[in-house]
Amino acid sequence: MILVTGSAGFIGYHVAQALLDRGESVVGVDCISPYYDPNLKLARLARLEARSGYRHHRIDLADRDAAAAVFGSVRPRGVVHLAAQPGVRYSLEHPEAYVDSNLVGFLSVLEGCRATSPDHLVFASTSSAYGANATLPFSPHQPANHPLTLYAATKLANESMAHAYAHLFGIPCTGLRFFTVYGPWTRPDMALYRFADAIVAGRPVDVYGQGRMQRDFTYVDDIVSGVIAALDRPAAPDPAWRAETPDPATSGVAPWRILNIGAGTRVELMTYIEVLAEALGRPAKLNLLPLQPGDLVRTEADITDTTAALGYAPTTPVEVGVRRFADWYCEYHGVARD
Repeated sequence: MILVTGSAGFIGYHVAQALLDRGESVVGVDCISPYYDPNLKLARLARLEARSGYRHHRIDLADRDAAAAVFGSVRPRGVVHLAAQPGVRYSLEHPEAYVDSNLVGFLSVLEGCRATSPDHLVFASTSSAYGANATLPFSPHQPANHPLTLYAATKLANESMAHAYAHLFGIPCTGLRFFTVYGPWTRPDMALYRFADAIVAGRPVDVYGQGRMQRDFTYVDDIVSGVIAALDRPAAPDPAWRAETPDPATSGVAPWRILNIGAGTRVELMTYIEVLAEALGRPAKLNLLPLQPGDLVRTEADITDTTAALGYAPTTPVEVGVRRFADWYCEYHGVARD
């Protein structure tokens, strides 16, 4: 039995589907928060609940008693923790939501794992953790001590909390720093969805950073392959780790590690928009704007360790992934291509 938190969310939905596809029994946890249109979450959830092997608990992980009850009843073999308050910009105005979901909620998960001893806890971190770092590609072996948003700070806190629990209670933990995930069923606050809404409506597309930003865009199926590969390979203490020169990506005293899950390449934001416009069959009008607070100008994942540890090999270029998103978007919203 695999417990997937945030199973009605974008990545959680795809992970749960992939686990069901390979014959796993999946218990999903999601509170269906109103951060974005709950109807999209409910549509994902309906597809999961239509499948045998899936059960759902609609609880808030910040409710410690409810979370403990789910862990106690399920006693999962593995845990994939993807539930969180997402969004960089939202954290500027609603910081308390990040404390409740990303810190208190994660503590509930760690306590649940402490009580039930799963084989492995895999949890979502973020490329935003690299913050003020400027050395590309971003490597988990680089220190990540200068987050630029509260969202990133909570994810770095999750990594530290997991290390403490891995050390104290022997819970194997793997934190995955995701890089700009996109694809069908994505969140409507994500750039690709917002760009599509604007292009279809004939509105100008707000492009921050004057269009000069570069991102390691990672298709959701590649993300899922990394998550499941990580789940199947529990973390272990690194025998090469040295306390005198501590590696921030591994541990010599705990079964814990941090890995990047990205495409391993940079793509210009303007290219991303051009591919989307072509896929939708409509022109994109651009409204070039300054960089927003907390945004990184460039991201690129060093996936060397991920490939070595998990056999991870992303295969989906943006030309293919964006087209798949556009196909889903048009079907979901009943949009006819010109």
